[in-house]
Amino acid sequence: MSYITDYQRKFTDLGFHIKNQDQIRRQANGGNSILFSYPPHEEHLYIERAKEVYRDTAVFIDISTLLVQAIDADGWESFSSYYQEFKNTPYLIFRSDDPEPDLFDLIINEIKTACNDHKIPILIRTGCLYGTGIENLNIMEHKAVMSLPHPLVIFYPSKIEDDNIYFLNFKPASKYRCTLVQ
Repeated sequence: MSYITDYQRKFTDLGFHIKNQDQIRRQANGGNSILFSYPPHEEHLYIERAKEVYRDTAVFIDISTLLVQAIDADGWESFSSYYQEFKNTPYLIFRSDDPEPDLFDLIINEIKTACNDHKIPILIRTGCLYGTGIENLNIMEHKAVMSLPHPLVIFYPSKIEDDNIYFLNFKPASKYRCTLVQ
C-alpha cells in the first residue's frame, strides 16, 4: 500500500495503542513500546504527518542528531580511530557499560526527559542505528523504558512479510517487547 491509502489507518491504530497502555503490556510480553512500521522510502511522509498529529503531546527524538552528538563528544579524529579499532564490535562504541555517555545512553536519557515532561517519546530516523550494535530490543528492554508512564513509540522503517519484520527491508528484527502497528 502507498502512504496515501495507508497512513490514516496506521495513525488511528497508533493513537489507539498509545491510549491503551495496559493492552500494550499484555501484547508485548511486559514491554511498553510500539513499533510503527512503514516503508523506508516513505519515512519523511510518516514523520511529517506524526509531527502534525502529535505536535502537542510528543517529543520527537531524532537518532541522527544523537548519533552526531555522540561522535562530536569525542571529536571526529578520536571517534574515527576508536571505530577502526572496534569496528567488528560496534556495540562497544555505541552501547558500552562504561560510565562515559554513548549513543545508547543519549537515547535513553532523551526518552526519560520526554516522559518527565509528560510527553510521549517518539524515536525517529532509527535507520541510523544500523551498524551501531544497538537493536530495537535493547531499547525496548531497558528498565527505564519498561516502566515509562507513556509508551515509547519507535518509528521503524521496515517491511513485513508473513509474520516477520525486516528493519530497513532486509535485516530480521524483533517485535518481542512491543506492539506492532503495520
